[in-house]
Amino acid sequence: MPMTFQRNMIAMAAMLVSISGCSLLSDEETAEAQPGVAEPVMNVIDVRAEDRAEVVAAEPEDEADSFGAIGQPPLYSSVQGAYQGRPLNSHVGDYVKNMTQDLVSNMEYVTNKTPVAVTNFAMLDSDLQHTNLLGHQMAESFMHELHKYRIPVVDFKATDYIRVTDSGDFLLSRDYLDLNSSLPIDYVLTGTMAKHQGGVLVNARILGIESRAVVASAQLLIPFYVVDALIPSDSNGKSGIRDGVKLTRG
Repeated sequence: MPMTFQRNMIAMAAMLVSISGCSLLSDEETAEAQPGVAEPVMNVIDVRAEDRAEVVAAEPEDEADSFGAIGQPPLYSSVQGAYQGRPLNSHVGDYVKNMTQDLVSNMEYVTNKTPVAVTNFAMLDSDLQHTNLLGHQMAESFMHELHKYRIPVVDFKATDYIRVTDSGDFLLSRDYLDLNSSLPIDYVLTGTMAKHQGGVLVNARILGIESRAVVASAQLLIPFYVVDALIPSDSNGKSGIRDGVKLTRG
């Protein structure tokens, strides 16, 4: 009886080993039947995963073009063809605003009871008797900005009467014979301009009308694309003549 039991146990063990071997063989055959499927290996990262998202190159951010505009907007032109360009993000008045803030921050003696006059800005390398459209516009913008700070501004180009003509009705004049030579002016805002690489360098200062002492100063570079946006009234720009009309790049 013990011998029979022992033989039965050996037979059962042999049967189990045989079945296990068949199972391993079946797994190997299944793996071979499915090409391309590999057993996972521990501590190995599959860098060839097909489900990985493609790397998309980041598009460069929009940059301001030579006109100060973002994203290359369409060109705009006046009906007469005297202007053609893209819209600006800033103009001369914006730069004058920054300069006025600098002037006020270091200004001395000027109060709301000391009238200030504003003259045109002259070219630095000239005899200081010549200006341009930029010099005229800066004077107009400074008058506006000073008034916003409640600093009394005297417009010495104003006459004592209104001149009525066929061309229009006018109060301002550049003829000194029409102007009043005696005005309550304590300080004068003036300055110079110099062409600089990339723009026009502007130097502004406020002087005492009697002492000539500098009581405030500021300096700023206005880019060329902002300066070139100013169009003279005769439209004699750089773009030449097209269909009998002078074009100016803005």
